[in-house]
Amino acid sequence: MLPFWSGLKLGLGLIVAIGAQNAFVLRQGLRREHVFAVALFCALSDAVLIALGVSGFAAASTALPWLPELLRWGGVAFLGWYAIRSLIAAIRGGEHLEASSGSAPSLRAVLLTVAAFTWANPHVWLDTVVLLGAVSAQFPGQGVAFASGAIVASFLFFFSLAYGARLLAPLFAKPAAWRVLDALIAVVMGSIAWKLAAGAL
Repeated sequence: MLPFWSGLKLGLGLIVAIGAQNAFVLRQGLRREHVFAVALFCALSDAVLIALGVSGFAAASTALPWLPELLRWGGVAFLGWYAIRSLIAAIRGGEHLEASSGSAPSLRAVLLTVAAFTWANPHVWLDTVVLLGAVSAQFPGQGVAFASGAIVASFLFFFSLAYGARLLAPLFAKPAAWRVLDALIAVVMGSIAWKLAAGAL
């Protein structure tokens, strides 16, 4: 059980930090829009990436030297765009949690957005494929148990974040709270994009 618990603890430690993907999951949980689908998509994506890392796919960056740069600048472009979008939302304001606040985005649109936050996010690749893949080498012959622990951590975290966000619903019934959240998301996205562009991540 040691490899399982090690994978679980390391997985939780890596994923808890607030980043672009987590901010989007939190926002969907607050809006109560496609919550289950978003949490499931993130958790399953992590499971695939962790499995790839543990099985040795981290060596792909050596075989494909252009891959890290492609991921980096793709992430810069997407995160920069989303930061601007969130900043505009914070300035305009007017968002709240009432059902009559407007039509919700389609499931397809939401999944495409979360897919970009997940698969075009160098942080996700670094944490799941590279770092977890490297640490799993400490448990020869027990990689499956280690990967299982990390995958369980992802499922626990994303579903807790997505559904736990509802506890904040009374606060986010106020438009001012949404403006603060959108401003914080803009800062998070913008800072990550800046660091990626500067090669500081």
